[in-house]
Amino acid sequence: MFTAILVFIVGSVVGSFFNVCIHRMPQSESVVFPRSYCPKCKKGIFWYDNIPFLSYLFLRGRCRFCHKPISFQYFLVEALTAFSFLILYRTFGLSGHFLIYAAWFGALIVASFIDLEHQIIPDEISLGGLAAGLIVSALYPPLHGSPTRWLSLWHAAIGALVGGGAIYLIGVFGNFVFKKESMGGGDVKLLAMVGSILGWKFTLLAFFIAPFFGSVVGITLKIRKGAEIIPYGPFLSLGSVIALLWGEHILNYLGFIR
Repeated sequence: MFTAILVFIVGSVVGSFFNVCIHRMPQSESVVFPRSYCPKCKKGIFWYDNIPFLSYLFLRGRCRFCHKPISFQYFLVEALTAFSFLILYRTFGLSGHFLIYAAWFGALIVASFIDLEHQIIPDEISLGGLAAGLIVSALYPPLHGSPTRWLSLWHAAIGALVGGGAIYLIGVFGNFVFKKESMGGGDVKLLAMVGSILGWKFTLLAFFIAPFFGSVVGITLKIRKGAEIIPYGPFLSLGSVIALLWGEHILNYLGFIR
């Protein structure tokens, strides 16, 4: 129980840093300097106003200085990261898998929230995550259940090619049918990154799961707001998380063997 609570606390602190990334990366700002500040009045935030969950509640969701509302997204990202870390800990324990998947979850969270607001997925996350996925696969063969580093790297590379290739091909088909861009390059690179961690089977599963959520949200936004374009990164991320946590059960149910 103590370890689980500690993992949850660490996750909330990491989530606070993710909020900085989500706000600054689209603006090409450093995520390290300067220290945290209010995006409205630009005044630096005291350390005791930057405590995950508690500071938001104590300040009642408003800046101490300008009293303007603080986006609930900050609280949400902290909670999402904390619970994600806790779920991973309960699933994999304190292991190499936990550390790798925690970093991977973090990349998906940051990419998803940036995509929701700006309709972009920074290359630092997708391509950087892809490079990191290939490296950790070579350094930690158990990630892909491989006996050797080279075989693990091979599985990661195939997963990246299948993931990126699947999205790219569906984008080409969509461009031909709708006569306009239907899938962004960021989505291609994001699923390639996913493939380097999950391998090709789970990545294809994520690829087929994502449209179920994306279509429901897309149709809703089309009807209510007339939206023509929806960010697809969050749905790829959601499909990838489902594939990681429950993919083996799904594939076994469908008659596939991991």
